[in-house]
Amino acid sequence: MSPAIITLLFLAFAIVMFVSEKIPLALTSMIVCSGLVVTGVLDVKQAFGGFIDTNVILFVAMFIVGGALFETGMANEIGGWVTRFAKTERGLIVAIMVIVGFMSGVLSNTGTAAVLIPVIIGIAAKSGFKRSKLLLPLVFAAAMGGNLSLIGAPGNLIAQSTLEPIGLKFGFFEYSIVGLPILAAGILFYATIGYKLLPDNEPGDDSIFDGKNDFGSVPKWKKILSLVILVATLVGMIFEKEIGIKLCVTGCIGAILLILTKVISEKDALKSIDLKTIFLFGGTLSLATALKETGAGEMIADKVIGGLGAEPSPYVLTFIVFIICCALTNFMSNTATTALMAPICLSIAQGMGADPRAVLMACVIGGSCAYATPIGMPANTMVVGAGNYKFMDYVKAGTPLIIIATIVSMIILPIAFPFFPA
Repeated sequence: MSPAIITLLFLAFAIVMFVSEKIPLALTSMIVCSGLVVTGVLDVKQAFGGFIDTNVILFVAMFIVGGALFETGMANEIGGWVTRFAKTERGLIVAIMVIVGFMSGVLSNTGTAAVLIPVIIGIAAKSGFKRSKLLLPLVFAAAMGGNLSLIGAPGNLIAQSTLEPIGLKFGFFEYSIVGLPILAAGILFYATIGYKLLPDNEPGDDSIFDGKNDFGSVPKWKKILSLVILVATLVGMIFEKEIGIKLCVTGCIGAILLILTKVISEKDALKSIDLKTIFLFGGTLSLATALKETGAGEMIADKVIGGLGAEPSPYVLTFIVFIICCALTNFMSNTATTALMAPICLSIAQGMGADPRAVLMACVIGGSCAYATPIGMPANTMVVGAGNYKFMDYVKAGTPLIIIATIVSMIILPIAFPFFPA
């Protein structure tokens, strides 16, 4: 059996396992990574090279930097500041979506949601507002906010890693060219027409949040310093070219400073690192390598291009990629969706002679549209009990947001990322 066919079999296995989650996502990734070595498709260095990828180092560093903001309670205070000014239910929805959207742009979107869910439940209890109308906008904003920066979501960095070998990359805030208009349109939608689509359920089970931390004993200086170091780290990343320090190194400096100043303990810093994401990211990169090295990616690309006709339109291709990623991400991890689709999209774009950045941007944005099911992303699942949600609540409230994201993307992508730049 040829290496290309073996790679395609592992790709099929990964898709089935990612969708069904019969075994953990990270374990699936490691099975694929190890299997590619055992079958001789890749050598050990090629297969496990993803674990020393600079983006993995960046992941680890930013998990710690973001973890400090959560561990000190500063994230809770930021959420409280914004929601305090909302006097109506619609106003509160706008406030929640704004703060969650921008926080998840530079922090873990799952972590942001996890920290603010208890805050919102408390606000709903005090104000008399329906928590079922507040929690869905919260998790939707967390997903949309991930598209505001390079570090907003793991999928963003996966696309970056896919581009780097061919000498291309996205700027730190380049995702926001598409992500920010989608976030703005989403906020406007749920503050107006979409408000009526939000379920009006009786309060559900919020026992999973009973053990939330009491941050009253955390010194004020730790909270302030966690925010200062986060901002300084982000500024360093934004001006990467000017200061000549790579993103991963800047992230590491921020993480080191937080531990040295005892803003976060070494134990809590290690706890804040999401190893599932690391193993999923590093392991799945081996599949991307195999698709490239064996020519399997080109085989898929040829089939797709052939199915689109003799002279395929890059606009049609981008739309198809976007829709496929939207469909996949609602039933599997958005990180896994991007990891699977990014190398395939790169091969297709190169086969057409189009700019891969346009297609990969569609892949990333589409892969973040996990709004229509309770299993689309961890934050969606977190609020099922608290909001007393049913599967169709997500379908009804989230599907219009997918349509909005599709329309916005299809308008902006050809303008901001020309398929055939001069």
